[in-house]
Amino acid sequence: MPELLQRGWDALVSTPGLAALLVGVWLLYLVWLGGWIVLQKREPVATLSWLLGLALLPYVGFLIYHVFGPQRIRRQRLRRAHSRARIPQDQDGFSAHADAAELAKLARAASGLAPASATAVRLLIDGGGTYEALLADIARARDHVHLEYYIYHPDRCGAALRDALVERARAGVKVRLLIDAIGGSRARHFFGALSAAGGEVAWFHPTRFGRFWQRPWLNLRTHRKIVVIDGRIGYTGGINISEDHDERRRDDAFRDLHVRIEGEAVRRLQKVFVEDWIYAGADDRCLDGIAAQTPEADRGPVAAQVLTSGPDSPWESIHRIYVSAIHAARERVWLVTPYFVPGEAAMMALTSAALAGLDVRLLLPKRSDSLLVTLAARSYFDALLDAGVKVYEYGPRMLHTKALVIDDSLALVGSANFDHRSFRLNFEVSVLFDDAALASELAAHVEGELRQAARVRPAGRRPLRQRLPEALARLLSPLL
Repeated sequence: MPELLQRGWDALVSTPGLAALLVGVWLLYLVWLGGWIVLQKREPVATLSWLLGLALLPYVGFLIYHVFGPQRIRRQRLRRAHSRARIPQDQDGFSAHADAAELAKLARAASGLAPASATAVRLLIDGGGTYEALLADIARARDHVHLEYYIYHPDRCGAALRDALVERARAGVKVRLLIDAIGGSRARHFFGALSAAGGEVAWFHPTRFGRFWQRPWLNLRTHRKIVVIDGRIGYTGGINISEDHDERRRDDAFRDLHVRIEGEAVRRLQKVFVEDWIYAGADDRCLDGIAAQTPEADRGPVAAQVLTSGPDSPWESIHRIYVSAIHAARERVWLVTPYFVPGEAAMMALTSAALAGLDVRLLLPKRSDSLLVTLAARSYFDALLDAGVKVYEYGPRMLHTKALVIDDSLALVGSANFDHRSFRLNFEVSVLFDDAALASELAAHVEGELRQAARVRPAGRRPLRQRLPEALARLLSPLL
């Protein structure tokens, strides 16, 4: 067999003109694909990185780009816009101080969602309390229960929620469950009872690996966590459906934060869910029924702006709000995130606030569930510490909270991490609140977390064995 392969190779390399043909094909490949990448007008560093990879890894580089490279989804964006046009438009319900009003104006322009308010907002710490509240509200549902999750595991937490949904579906409540095709892959055959009871299950962005002519959408996930019950109660935040998020089941469960909302802001969460539901391929004939089942809500005392972002929009809405809110701060910026891989604008905002004398605190997990992300985050510590940012590492549990406190009145909670993936690739949702009482409650919670965290101190010049892995991980930051 080796001799046969050797003779075949010798015959191949001795073919007249073969080398010139291969070089010509390679050059055409570079010009065609390289020109396409350049015309997308993305950041120069990212464009040059992809061009270099394609040149150094012929054909293999194309496969990597096909799966992981940046993607535009114009046709899907048009479908989402069509469904939005079918949903009744809301009036502004946001009454806030000047900085918050400017942020709301920016958010509306970037994401298309009108400002709103809430009659009640409740912070839910960890999965145990969140699941208890959620199951209790679902048990009281009368019209519909809409759910969208990134991760749904077929474990005891997943079974408890599924069974609650089956019971409501049998009682005539309309149940619609949207799950990310990657994050929920373990539960692919878990919902037979729900479908049999009349519930509907849809999968967001199936990978399409069997359709080689289409890009697989592997990188474009819905990271949103949304529940809307009867159009009156809404949930969002960082908690997925998994025992990994339930401290009652596991001592090492993620430390996390969710929020329960009542009032007209729930209509905005409903709108986001419905857009995603239709976008994922559901029949849009359900729109009129959902609109009729979503009641008008009284305006409440808590100003609440629902924020969305995703690769179907070029504006990076949540990223812009983070950066703008930090720039608008006058006294403090407290940021909690499990994944910290900031872009240049976000890094500039944090260091500028600290250099201006503000109380800037950054709380991260001591070790996240991704070693690469942990190393990449630490590569930014020196610049942050030099500027005066107070950096803390939480442990031993994995910190999964995504929150921001600005001064004495602004609080942001949601699904988006402080990294490139959340800002540019994932479909995300967060809520910006303008309310002194809620901001104080969130700040008190963050202070409690800081007491359980170790403060990172400047360590001078650290050994190369520490700095080199961090620097290498940082090179991959656009993909993390």
